[in-house]
Amino acid sequence: MPIAGPGAQTNGYIFVRIQGGFHEIRSSICDAVAVARFLNATLVIPEIQQTTSKKGISSQFKSFAYLYNEDQFMAALAKDVNIVKTLPKGLKFARRNKEIPVFRVPYSASPYYYLHNVLPVLIKHSVVELVVSDGGCLQAILPPHLEEYQRLRCRVAYHALRFREDVQELATRILHRLRAPGRPFIAYDPGMTRDALAYHGCSELFQGQLSVNSAKQRLKGSCPLTPEEVGILLRAYGYPWDTIIYVSGGEVFGGQRTLIPLHGMFENVVDRTSLSTVWELSRIYGRETNLDENYPRAPPSAQGEMKLDSWKNAGPRPRPLPPPPARPKTYNIEGWWGWVAESDNEPESTVVELRTNAHKLLWEAIDYIISVEADVFIPGFDSDGKGHPNFASLVMGHRLYQSASSKTYRPDREEVVRLVEEIRSHIYHANHTWLTSIRRHLRSSLVNGLIEASNTSKSSSFLSHPVPECSCLGPDSGETASNASSPSANLQVHAALGVVHRCPAWMDGEKGSSSKEKENEEDIDENDPSSSGLFFQHSGSHDVGGEDINLKEESQFEDQEEEGGD
Repeated sequence: MPIAGPGAQTNGYIFVRIQGGFHEIRSSICDAVAVARFLNATLVIPEIQQTTSKKGISSQFKSFAYLYNEDQFMAALAKDVNIVKTLPKGLKFARRNKEIPVFRVPYSASPYYYLHNVLPVLIKHSVVELVVSDGGCLQAILPPHLEEYQRLRCRVAYHALRFREDVQELATRILHRLRAPGRPFIAYDPGMTRDALAYHGCSELFQGQLSVNSAKQRLKGSCPLTPEEVGILLRAYGYPWDTIIYVSGGEVFGGQRTLIPLHGMFENVVDRTSLSTVWELSRIYGRETNLDENYPRAPPSAQGEMKLDSWKNAGPRPRPLPPPPARPKTYNIEGWWGWVAESDNEPESTVVELRTNAHKLLWEAIDYIISVEADVFIPGFDSDGKGHPNFASLVMGHRLYQSASSKTYRPDREEVVRLVEEIRSHIYHANHTWLTSIRRHLRSSLVNGLIEASNTSKSSSFLSHPVPECSCLGPDSGETASNASSPSANLQVHAALGVVHRCPAWMDGEKGSSSKEKENEEDIDENDPSSSGLFFQHSGSHDVGGEDINLKEESQFEDQEEEGGD
């Protein structure tokens, strides 16, 4: 039963402060809207606190409008929730004096938490403040009678949350540059953040000897696939060396050196920085005051000098090489945190780092747009530094919502590691049997990975798998978007995931405007001799631009296998 629209009278105002990174902010906003509607409350535009207020940091970095289009957000949800930009003057003064009730809400709280704990206080005081810090404040899977709130979360994520106009425009320009050669491109998100590697016990694989057995974690599939492993998967599948690979994500632990093997397998590995100018990126950051870095520094202590000497005289170094202990904490956009702590507590963030964190939101917004619209998407990892779904998970959920048949690989990391270890000693000379195993695995991940995600990711994040509640059958469901894996893929995926709803008429005008610009992606012939044996050699049949690539449909793969083609 649909939920009623917002009434003129509400139970009060909900002011939400959201702390976290890009994916945490996006998930939390969707939850906050659902909570406000559930409590029949007026929602104040959430405050984003990915960075904190400090001298040299513009106040706009805390604002919703720094990342998203406020007017679009309010207009799109006008029939669902009462939304205002600020608290009334009296309540704003009370909040400034810390006189309003504050709830630091738990991650994935149930609707009954809000009914029993928040609602009585809201009614009594006419306002409450919610602090959301873990990437979500409402449980992912709601009871069946609240299914319409799931649809509301989808309306927020996929229709109301539009990025700032200038950010959207820059992402569109980058997309046009990616498509200029006239062939499909693959978006790849490594998911190799420092926090994720540390949380899942994988840092040793990239840094050196630590107390956790990262090799064992990797064999269990708990660690991100390395860029080299992803490159091997794609080359083994048959993607030629001049395929365009767009690397997304705001941080890659270890920096560009980690991507060297991928560059060795594909000549067209690009990212937002190589497809835009410094001026284009800097103009979206907004007004910033000049930094005063000429503040007096205390001389290093004797103990600090001893540590520095020890560092200089140490033996073999882990990679990537950490800075000496005397160096202050800094943030490098290539992903290395230049700091070695003397205690378990990190030092206070510098103004430069706070600014970089704010800019990182915009980098990931650009990458999000491009990854959702990519002809092919492949994640290296789907979990963050708290064990929750990450950036890649939101991208995969959005692609699933936008077009169920989107070519989105969801490789089983444990299976991939097992296959790679089989040929570790001759990794660049794989035989045909092994290549066939890789191809079968990637093809099966297109649908089997979805079913697995419905049992795993969805329980933690509804937006990582918003079906069947938020998917529907359009009038032409048998037709696929341009990044579909096969002509009948939409119907197959919808059937597998239990999608039965018919799309409302208003959605017909919103379907994949960008998909019209895409060309049909074709797959690789499993029996193509140029992709067998030394499959990393450059194929003489492809020119540098790749305009003459002659690929075959995936359905032909399956026909060959049924006929015993392997």
